[in-house]
Amino acid sequence: MKRALFALAPFAFAAFACGSPQATTNVAPPTSAAPSASAPTPSASADSFGPRPEPPTPAAFKPPAPVVYTATNGVTVWLVERHGLPIVSIAIAVPSGAANDPPGKGGLARITAQMLDEGAGARSAIDVSRDVDALGATLATTSDADTSTASLTVLKRNLQKGFAILGDVVARPRFEPKEWKRVHDLWQNSLKARASDPDATARVVFRAAVFGADHPYAHPWDGTSASAKAVTLDDVKSFHASAWRPERATIVVAGDVTKEELAPLLDASFSSWKPAAKSAALPIVTPPAPKGPWPRVVLVDRPEAPQSVIAVVRPGVAASDPDAPALDRVNGALGGSFTSRINQDLREEHGWSYGASSRISFSRGTGMIVAYAGVYTDKTGDALAALLKDIDELAKKGLTQDEVDKTRAQARGELVEAYESVQSVVSRLATAAALGLGPDYEARASVARDQATAADLNKLAAKYFDPKDAIVVVVGPRAQVEPAIAAAGLPKPELRDADGAPVK
Repeated sequence: MKRALFALAPFAFAAFACGSPQATTNVAPPTSAAPSASAPTPSASADSFGPRPEPPTPAAFKPPAPVVYTATNGVTVWLVERHGLPIVSIAIAVPSGAANDPPGKGGLARITAQMLDEGAGARSAIDVSRDVDALGATLATTSDADTSTASLTVLKRNLQKGFAILGDVVARPRFEPKEWKRVHDLWQNSLKARASDPDATARVVFRAAVFGADHPYAHPWDGTSASAKAVTLDDVKSFHASAWRPERATIVVAGDVTKEELAPLLDASFSSWKPAAKSAALPIVTPPAPKGPWPRVVLVDRPEAPQSVIAVVRPGVAASDPDAPALDRVNGALGGSFTSRINQDLREEHGWSYGASSRISFSRGTGMIVAYAGVYTDKTGDALAALLKDIDELAKKGLTQDEVDKTRAQARGELVEAYESVQSVVSRLATAAALGLGPDYEARASVARDQATAADLNKLAAKYFDPKDAIVVVVGPRAQVEPAIAAAGLPKPELRDADGAPVK
C-alpha cells in the first residue's frame, strides 16, 4: 500500500511587546555606526549561514535475500517473511519455457501453463475458479521465454485452503478433453486477433528478425496460427510431465508466514508430487547469441492503417551478464520513463506519437534492446529519422550528468516500489530462481546498478546502442511508408507477414 507523505511547514511568529507612550517618547532613535574604511562591504548575495552543505549520496537499496532451504519432499523453497499485513504470496517456478517448445509447436509451454487451472485434483475448471474467488485469492499461470510459473496470493487465514488448490494445479492438473477444446479454440482466436494488432505484430517481428528462424527465442511465446493447429492435448501432457517436476521447481513464498508454519502446508499439498516415471526432464536451455546476418529494414504491410509502429532493435545481453544492471540505466535515459529522450522528442516536442519508449528483455540467453513508438502514418519518415538520431546521439555522446543522476534515482525508486508488495517480491524472486541467478541477485544487481559512473554508462551506450548495427522494423501501410523509409536514407525493406515470416 502506498502512502502519501505530507510535510508540515513550520512557521515562526515574532511577538512585539509594547511599552507605554511615556516610556517610548524619551528614547533616542538608534543610530548606525559609520562603516570603517578598512572593513569590507558584504556582498548582497552572500549567505549569512555559509555555503549550503551537500548531502552525502545514500547507499544503494539492497533488498533482503530469501531464506533458502529444502522441504521434506525435496523441493527448494525461498522464503521472505513480511509480517506487516496478513497476506501471503506463493509462486512455483520451473526453468522451462518457450525456448523448450519443439520445432513447429511454438506456444506449447504457454498453453500448458494455461491448462493447469482448467480443472485440477478433485476440482473441475469451474470449481477451481469458484473456490479461488471464495477465498478472495488470485491465481495465475503463465510462461515466457525461459520459465513457467503458477502463483497464488491469499489472506493468511485462507492459506491452507489456498495451498491445497495451488498444489492440485501444479502437481495434479486434469487436462480434460472438453476443457482442452475450449482453451485451444480461444488460443486460435487470440492469435487471429494478434495479427490485427500492430503493437503485438511488431513484438512478434522483433524476435523473428533478431534471432532467425531456427533460434529457440525466434518464435512468439504464444506461438503462431500454424503451430497452434499442430499442438495436441497429448503434447500438453508430455510437456507437463517433463517440465513441471519437483526436482526442478522452486517454491517462492513471501508474506506473513514462517518456515515452521510452511512445513505442514508443503507436506500436505506437495508430498505426493513426484517426477513422472516415464518422462525425462527437459534440458535447461541457454540459447546461443544470435549471429545474423540481420536484415537492415523489415516492413509488415498494414494497408490504410492510420498509424505505423516504428522500432529500432538490437541484440542485448543475458540477465546474468555483468553489464545487465547498469545497462538498465542507459535504457532509462533513452526510453525508460516519460521524461526520457525519445518520448520527449517524438511526443512532447513534435506530437508525432502518443508515447515512445524502450526496453531490455530479461532472459537466460541473449535478449533484445528495443526502442519503439506508434506514430501517425504521414509522419513515419520524420519520426523514424528522429528516433535513429536520438539513439545515435546517446551512443556517441553518452548520458548527460542530469541523466546520470536521474537514472540512478529512478532505478532506486523502481526497485523500492517493487519490494512494497509481496506479489511483486515473489514475482521477481521466482524469475531469478528459474533463471539460476541466485537468491542474492537483486541485492548484487542493485549495488552494481547504483554504483555505475557516467563513464561506465557511456561505455555501455556506445557498445549496445549504436544504431548502425540495428534492425529497423516498421508496421504500417506499405504504399505510404516505403517512400518515407527511403527518404530517411534507409535501404529497401524486407517484407514480412504478421508472424515474422518473409513474404515471397
